[in-house]
Amino acid sequence: MPPAEQTIDRDVFPQSLSPSRAGDFLTCPLMYRFRTIDQLPSAPSAAAVRGTLVHEVLEKIFDLAPQDRNLDFATGLFAEAWINLCEADETAARTLLPDGDDLPEPSTVAQMIVEPARPLLETYFAMEDPATLEPHAREMALSATLDSGLTIRGFVDRVDRSATGLIRIVDYKTGKSPSAGFETKAMFQMRFYALAWWRLTGELPELLQLMFLGNAEFVRYSPDASDLEATERKILAIRDAISLAADRGDFRPTPSRLCGWCDFKQLCPEFGGTPPPLPQRSEWISGSSRVTVALEQALHLNLQGTNQQFVSTPDNHREKEATP
Repeated sequence: MPPAEQTIDRDVFPQSLSPSRAGDFLTCPLMYRFRTIDQLPSAPSAAAVRGTLVHEVLEKIFDLAPQDRNLDFATGLFAEAWINLCEADETAARTLLPDGDDLPEPSTVAQMIVEPARPLLETYFAMEDPATLEPHAREMALSATLDSGLTIRGFVDRVDRSATGLIRIVDYKTGKSPSAGFETKAMFQMRFYALAWWRLTGELPELLQLMFLGNAEFVRYSPDASDLEATERKILAIRDAISLAADRGDFRPTPSRLCGWCDFKQLCPEFGGTPPPLPQRSEWISGSSRVTVALEQALHLNLQGTNQQFVSTPDNHREKEATP
């Protein structure tokens, strides 16, 4: 149920937290600091940009009439999304071009830009038929304040509500599913969203569903109240660890094999770098994602949709159940 009104200590950092920022801190506190406190930008990668555009397509495909929700329309939406990105962020748009190529004319977009993304879109349509779905919400902003005063925030790719009122939270991943034993880490984001939904609405989601388009695999989990209470305790423990690091001004690096993909290696002491001076605390922003939509919009405007039954998925996919 929604928590009672709390008196929040405004000196506590962070005031809010998202799954991505919580994940950053668990991976490397120094990376968390660079992204959240220093606000250092990350260089766009082709995979990340392509993934963002695929997410946009899978949001907009449901604006079409059910009979038009097919691969041809989806590839057209992808081309349109990339053309719009050229105007909004040319640097990001260029990551999908071969090195040194100029931005192409729209007529050449299909071959150069769309074709590398086509396998991901084909996989999506093999995994489910969007013509049979009417999502309850898409790209929904969630923001819920826990009894502790911490606000948890994030964006959910899709929320489905069945005719009987059951809630399914869906997230698309353009990479491959995690190997055996790592599903729990992948599902933390989904439990985070489920907790926010539960605290916000009082409804316990029936199903959490990850769709990995990189290898046509579902990872599904049905949470119960004890699962989400444990998730809340974990989130609060992460917040306490961040708060302790903030009070000490000490965000230490955690070396791992993931360092090879870090955008901040040149600033990391583990690689001979020197972090910039820590900004004044008064300049810090909270450790949450880009949720700026008012709660009224998140609960009402973004939740307008038609109830639908959860439908079975095609047989040509693999499925595994996440472990608790």
